[in-house]
Amino acid sequence: MNKIKWAILGPGTIAKDFAKAITEVNGSIYAVGARTIEKAQKFSSDYNVEKIYGSYSEMLKDSEIDVVYISTPHSNHYEYIMESLKNNKHVLCEKAITVNGDQLREIVKLARDKNLIVAEAMTIYHMPLYKKLRKFIDDGKLGKIKMIQVNFGSLKEYDVTNRFFSPDLAGGALLDIGTYALSFTRYFLSSQPQEILTTVKKFETGVDEQSGIILKNSDDEMAVVSLTMRAKQPKRGIVCGELGYITVENFPRADKATFTYPDGSVEVIEDGDTSRALVYEVEDMNKCIMNKNSNFTQLDLSIDVMSIMDQVRNQWGLKYSFE
Repeated sequence: MNKIKWAILGPGTIAKDFAKAITEVNGSIYAVGARTIEKAQKFSSDYNVEKIYGSYSEMLKDSEIDVVYISTPHSNHYEYIMESLKNNKHVLCEKAITVNGDQLREIVKLARDKNLIVAEAMTIYHMPLYKKLRKFIDDGKLGKIKMIQVNFGSLKEYDVTNRFFSPDLAGGALLDIGTYALSFTRYFLSSQPQEILTTVKKFETGVDEQSGIILKNSDDEMAVVSLTMRAKQPKRGIVCGELGYITVENFPRADKATFTYPDGSVEVIEDGDTSRALVYEVEDMNKCIMNKNSNFTQLDLSIDVMSIMDQVRNQWGLKYSFE
């Protein structure tokens, strides 16, 4: 295969940053698709884009495209991923990759049937620091994992017209920021949680404003996750083991962590560069396509995280209007 041809579906704010990452790795972007040709033209003027389309469906029919990056709101990810796969395109999709496990399982089945690669653009799965920390743990330096603590707070002004608060668009803290916290948690847990306890405060619209989630797996590893959309919290993840604890500040985009020993001494662990967070996603996806394997996608973890979120919402009695 020659240079991989990327297409961008949905030229929003994050897509602009991702376009820069593609051009850094690939040198150019093959195509961009928007709801109108004017939006596609405006986006393409800032980047070296070969083809522009005023229709997502029209773009996906282009047989030259190898992989599609999807950056639309998560409420329509399923629709666009499925259409991409049916048109024989690999897919890298922004978080949350879908809104529920049934959608993701259907996507995975189709992708595997067609020998295509699907991945979630989850920073934690692609940045070098997390891979280094995973090896640190696998090498036994942390000892047996006992507890994980994750905080993520994002102060958003309440506005019923904003998608963050809309049950019609799968709004709420869980799918917006909780996916980061739970991806961090599942990345470091040795197995999928079997026990889940949770409590929630909802907005007037019915979606989750803030919540606490407690997880426990069959290895007796536990995790406590704190989420809110109405207060700032430190974006901090702590992985505690028998031999000390790892602290990651300002996750998910992080290039430095600390390991604290039982005597209080601290070792700094560094790898990667936060400014290249999206570049790492492009590079991992390119490797998967070139090597015809999905070793770098961590899709199994995405499936696990979606299952956790389904169970959490079930306990809350929260269903989105389109489910």
